Amino acid sequence: MSPRDSDELTRDELAEDRTLLSNERTFGSWMRTSLGCIGIGVGFQGLFSAIEPFWLPRLVATAFLLLGLLVIVLAERRACQVLGRLNAHAVVKAKATYFRLFAAIISLGSLGLIAAIWTVTS
Repeated sequence: MSPRDSDELTRDELAEDRTLLSNERTFGSWMRTSLGCIGIGVGFQGLFSAIEPFWLPRLVATAFLLLGLLVIVLAERRACQVLGRLNAHAVVKAKATYFRLFAAIISLGSLGLIAAIWTVTS
């Protein structure tokens, strides 16, 4: 084997960089899934708000909104765990703060929608 150049990255280092990037893509996928659950909840409430008893569509919508909240919180925790275990070599590593910020915004939005569904009368 030839001596390693200081500018050359090993296969392990490149693999670690690819894993970091994959972690970001995976978080994005889970974020889209979370937003999809939230969208289903809002859509269900909007389409079926006239169903009796009045609380049934709200309950189903709330279940989807809570599912969206759960998905984003679990995705954030997993993404931050992976981020904490790996080091970047050639790529710019995402900050855990960004994952937490996205999760917080989506969670607050979901909780706000739940509050609106239960307090606003149609």
